[in-house]
Amino acid sequence: MLSPSQTQWIILAGGQASRMGGNDKGLIKLNGKPLIEHVLARLLPQTQDIWINANRNLEIYQAYAHVISDLYRDYPGPLAGMHSGLTHSEKEWVGFVPCDSPLINGDLVDRFCHAVTADCNLLVAHDGESQQPVFTLLHRSLLPALTDYLNRGERKLMWFIRECRTIEVDFRDSPDCFLNLNTPDELAHFGELQP
Repeated sequence: MLSPSQTQWIILAGGQASRMGGNDKGLIKLNGKPLIEHVLARLLPQTQDIWINANRNLEIYQAYAHVISDLYRDYPGPLAGMHSGLTHSEKEWVGFVPCDSPLINGDLVDRFCHAVTADCNLLVAHDGESQQPVFTLLHRSLLPALTDYLNRGERKLMWFIRECRTIEVDFRDSPDCFLNLNTPDELAHFGELQP
């Protein structure tokens, strides 16, 4: 079994957040705290090896963790953040979660580590109905394939996942883990529901 200490985890906060009015989503406040703090509060008890992928407000994010930026311009999406993570990390396995999911499972890292097998190179969360592609664990050996994929102009994360030796990690019992806040209305509604 893979140990959590053998993995590194990166919070993806490098997007344009167009549905959030272009505001930096990780820094938008939920119940008085930036979303990035909610995600870190869930992830830090599971692993100390956490970086943040961001393309703006770098000084603010650096107060929380080491920051890496996309190596591709013009916000090409989560795959660019994953590419940067695989490029900069020295760990064999690098995991990714989004910055806008404040209810990440307390055992997310363990679930991914327990699911690793010798013949897979990518693991993706599955909620019982569909894959949750921004909750992934990638092996560093995927870097050349991911680089080639991006250089061809491809941006679809789901299509890249299909090209890998993929295992789905079962989260059927934890659908709230994948709740993400993409719009001001979603943020306001969730804030009203939470204490």
